Amino acid sequence: MKIFAIAIRLHLTLVILTFGIVSPAIGAEETNTLSAGTPAEAGMSPAILNGALGIYKEAVARGDIVGAVVLVARHGKVVLHEALGWRDKEKRLPMEKNTMFHMASNTKPVIAAAVARLVEDDSLGYSDLVRDYIPEWDNYRAGLIKIEHLLSHTSGLRINTLFLPPASENTSLQRAAARFGSIGAVVTPGASYSYNNPGYNTLGALIEIASGVLLEDFLDTTIYSPLGMLDTYNFRAGHQLEGKLERMGPVYYKRNKDGHWIPGTPTTIPFARGSGGMVSTTWDYAVFCQMILNGGIYEGKRLLQSESVALMTSAKVKTSNGAYGYGWSLVDGIARHGGSDGTNAWIDFEHGIIGLVFTQTPRGRPPIDRFRQLVKLAIDP
Repeated sequence: MKIFAIAIRLHLTLVILTFGIVSPAIGAEETNTLSAGTPAEAGMSPAILNGALGIYKEAVARGDIVGAVVLVARHGKVVLHEALGWRDKEKRLPMEKNTMFHMASNTKPVIAAAVARLVEDDSLGYSDLVRDYIPEWDNYRAGLIKIEHLLSHTSGLRINTLFLPPASENTSLQRAAARFGSIGAVVTPGASYSYNNPGYNTLGALIEIASGVLLEDFLDTTIYSPLGMLDTYNFRAGHQLEGKLERMGPVYYKRNKDGHWIPGTPTTIPFARGSGGMVSTTWDYAVFCQMILNGGIYEGKRLLQSESVALMTSAKVKTSNGAYGYGWSLVDGIARHGGSDGTNAWIDFEHGIIGLVFTQTPRGRPPIDRFRQLVKLAIDP
């Protein structure tokens, strides 16, 4: 652990010198637990928060989105948690606060946290070569790709599908990830950013290899259960979610010729994966975000060292609209991530805020940017 701590501090120093920013999570003093509160207790304006909620009510009324659940907390006080519109419009089932959502790429910050746990346990290293764990990557195409490259989307991989065809050869996450090695990087690893799902599916396989258990089991025992995230799973074909399937609705990908949203079904894979597949609620995912905001601790349980959280939420590579860390996009000092099925979450370290807006209308017109602006504006000066 001593060597790990020294390595982390050296890496953070390099990050600061390179990008000039680092998350304030390191050394964070606040270790808040989420609980219901009033805007006044959190130092926020109820009128502005109500206005922020109103723009989503209007979006549902206009048909821009079918439904949403929004949650905002500051310093651990949940000042806004509302369900709007429909979970399943055809069945006339309303959206509810405990609706379970397909999280898609909002899975990636959780995968990054799982990798951090294994690094802290000396089971993985950020600078380790993938080929040291997956022999099929030991070639001139993939041999220089490191775990840190996969986490920051700088691996040089340019594979634009979740997994390689034919699907019949992807019988497990580890076998599917091994197949990426024959294609490898098309540009020098570490040289440029390009968002890549196969990279995170490979991270999922590395978690299985290093831990000796399936990805979904490792995430449950090390993250979900310790945090009390009882409504969070890693979805796969045939998963019954412990009898909670009725709390999910369809994903509305497109409209018909009359402009009405058509329900659809997300892609399912026969095993849990690292690029997506997580199912969760706003409350569960808010707990995960609050743990990150707290610097790795929640309800007195330390899941991650504060140095690991700082490393995850500090810039590793510049992107078109900011930077990317390990599992988090970083824009204007805020760590955030979205999912392609309509979910968004962000952490404002400076102001102690977490915000979530979950929809299942990915191609709708959710006013997420305006909502974020109003939440920040709601902070009392």
